[in-house]
Amino acid sequence: MNKDILTVVEVVSNEKGVNKEIIFEALEAALASATTKRYRDDIDVRVSIDRQTGDYEAFRRWQVIDETVATPAVDLGTDGAPIGAGGIEFPKRQISLSKAREIRPEVSHGEYIEEPMEAAAFGRIAAQAAKQVIVQKVREAERKQIVEAFESRMGQLIAGVVKRVDRGSVTLDLGGNAEAMIAREDMIPREAVRPGDRLRGYLSEVRPEKRGPQLFVSRTATKLLIELFKIEVPEIGEGLIEVLGAARDPGLRAKIAVKSKDPRIDPVGACVGMRGSRVQAVSNDLAGERVDIILWNENPAQFVINAMSPAEVVSIMVDEDAHSMDVAVVEEQLSQAIGRNGQNVRLASQLTGWELNVMTETEAADKTEAETQRIQQIFVENLHVDQEVANILTQEGFSSIEEVAFVPEQEMIEIEEFDADLVAELRNRAKDWLLTKAIATEERLGDVMPSEDLLNMEGMDPELAYRLAAEAIVTMDDLAEQSVDELVEIGGISGERAGTLIMTARAPWFKAAQDETGEQVHG
Repeated sequence: MNKDILTVVEVVSNEKGVNKEIIFEALEAALASATTKRYRDDIDVRVSIDRQTGDYEAFRRWQVIDETVATPAVDLGTDGAPIGAGGIEFPKRQISLSKAREIRPEVSHGEYIEEPMEAAAFGRIAAQAAKQVIVQKVREAERKQIVEAFESRMGQLIAGVVKRVDRGSVTLDLGGNAEAMIAREDMIPREAVRPGDRLRGYLSEVRPEKRGPQLFVSRTATKLLIELFKIEVPEIGEGLIEVLGAARDPGLRAKIAVKSKDPRIDPVGACVGMRGSRVQAVSNDLAGERVDIILWNENPAQFVINAMSPAEVVSIMVDEDAHSMDVAVVEEQLSQAIGRNGQNVRLASQLTGWELNVMTETEAADKTEAETQRIQQIFVENLHVDQEVANILTQEGFSSIEEVAFVPEQEMIEIEEFDADLVAELRNRAKDWLLTKAIATEERLGDVMPSEDLLNMEGMDPELAYRLAAEAIVTMDDLAEQSVDELVEIGGISGERAGTLIMTARAPWFKAAQDETGEQVHG
């Protein structure tokens, strides 16, 4: 029988790939359970197996309880009494400290007193009792091993064979007793999957759960697309081509933006492959999902133009404050530019990070004309100029009174139709209007006043200065401490202008630091 124990340990350990010690512990627990069942009393049994010979012996044991020590209740007994609340709750399994010391003088509270007893034979009953314990221990060990093996692979591509399909969810067999779950919402819509099919997915989560799947895979994650291209395009894996973004409508269409770090390599051509072999391999892996390869560009407008492929963009208007662009295409390509259910423009928007408004050339021209007339009307009414001057200002790119007041004077003088006197008059009128508006704003905001240095700072206008003062940004130093995002939110201005104003406000700091460094060097 002793050899049988060693045989069981050896076979189960090798078959399941589980540490032998775990199997020994499971057998000890099973033999202890089988031994306990031979007695009607609620006794506590411990079994010890010799790891070398397979010999085992059983001990009945009692936990030593110091009745003068009140310990926290950890459970409720069959009679509803708290276990461990102080005193002897279970005489069959516990013994008082005074009685225990009559047997073993050095024993302490919480330790055990044991005496040998006859153990159950390792026969059919013991084996049956051991079976469930072993199965449970083996499963726990396997789950732990799986978690440890796959935790480092989070965010990577994994492949497996479809084991079963249940209500749209798929269980993948990854080999080595490891399984992964692809939830219904993480499956590509309308993808036909059958047991035995081989699938690849993005390992999105590893959870050490006691029951059910522990590895969760996604077929809809955008990162899956990127990982597939890394496999199919060696230049990406080697770092010669960089993937700078992707957007997907799973199973239907996707866009991926790429950039070459080597001027000799065409990133789009490399990702497409000979006769489209590389991009076709990715598409096949994603249930026929059509993939557009987009050339990344640091110029946002050009990047959007590239992302709108295959539609050709005729013109584009950028609104940095709203972080949006009006994209004009020829009328015949409008439906292609928008795509089915807005798919093309939606993916282009996700890829570039800009809100895109697609329209025809005629609609764009009408919108531009309406905006131009609105701006001209502002100039006519607030600068008291005629229509001709207003037309010239808009033609030269002026879109606000603030620009007229603060654009460098020389730039305005270089306008063919303007002379120095007209420029000076326009700038003065613009500043007067801004001051009047600022005073009205001041009255509305209360008694908060911006400092002189903030009011006179280059690039600042009175209205913005009063608006900042109302938010406790009163001096140039206050402004210098702000971040671009904070200033954009408070002042309602573009990020570019906010950055310029902050750097202007910080200029005295840099000068002071340079002067101090110069003095130290000179000394």
